[in-house]
Amino acid sequence: QVQVEESGGGLVQAGGSLNLSCTVSTTLRFDMYALAWFRQAPGKEREGVASIDLRGRTTRYVDSVKGRFTISRDNDKKMVYLQMNSLEIEDTAMYYCAAAFGDGSWLKATGYNYWGQGTQVSVSS
Repeated sequence: QVQVEESGGGLVQAGGSLNLSCTVSTTLRFDMYALAWFRQAPGKEREGVASIDLRGRTTRYVDSVKGRFTISRDNDKKMVYLQMNSLEIEDTAMYYCAAAFGDGSWLKATGYNYWGQGTQVSVSS
């Protein structure tokens, strides 16, 4: 059984920064799971934002956040992070952390079996 829980969302002005955190509780080794952040804005489909492989060596990002967001993981602490800089109003959304057993899912939501409840990120002008 896997439990996923996000934290760190909030309200920030455009140009500001937020750091999202996600804890993953599992009876298996944490480094057996690829991890990702997704987001969903009102009226829009869920979008893959950033993903990271089992060992934290390979990351992928949606084009709109490249150079601004950084995903990282700490396998000892069983945590994954999303550092978001230079936030834009268009980044406003509910952000979800997701875990998938094994590599290969990257930014495809259908590849992830375990999801958190989400944390709201709101960017104001």
